[in-house]
Amino acid sequence: QVQVVESGGGSVQPGGSLRLSCVVSGSFFSINVMGWYRQAPGKQRELVADINGFGRTNYADFVKGRFTISRDDAKNTAHLQMNSLKPEDTALYYCKVSVWDNGSKEYRGQGTQVTVSS
Repeated sequence: QVQVVESGGGSVQPGGSLRLSCVVSGSFFSINVMGWYRQAPGKQRELVADINGFGRTNYADFVKGRFTISRDDAKNTAHLQMNSLKPEDTALYYCKVSVWDNGSKEYRGQGTQVTVSS
């Protein structure tokens, strides 16, 4: 069983910063891709950023230059540093990972809420 737990969300004013964390635990051989997604009320889920096992990153255009994804494989953790936050960044952010465990499997957490408002 694999568990994915996010933390670090909260309320912040426009222009502020937050750092989200995603911790993966359980039984698996390795983690391949770690990604952050978000979903705002009434909107479709969208990819924010992801990072593969080689450290290659991929960002949505709407966060380029503002958000940075990183990972610490020793701690099975991924982080999303979010700077220059905008009201339109308000959403439930969740982490989805693909792990290798007798095949590739995906898991996601319950999410952490990010609210940007003045």
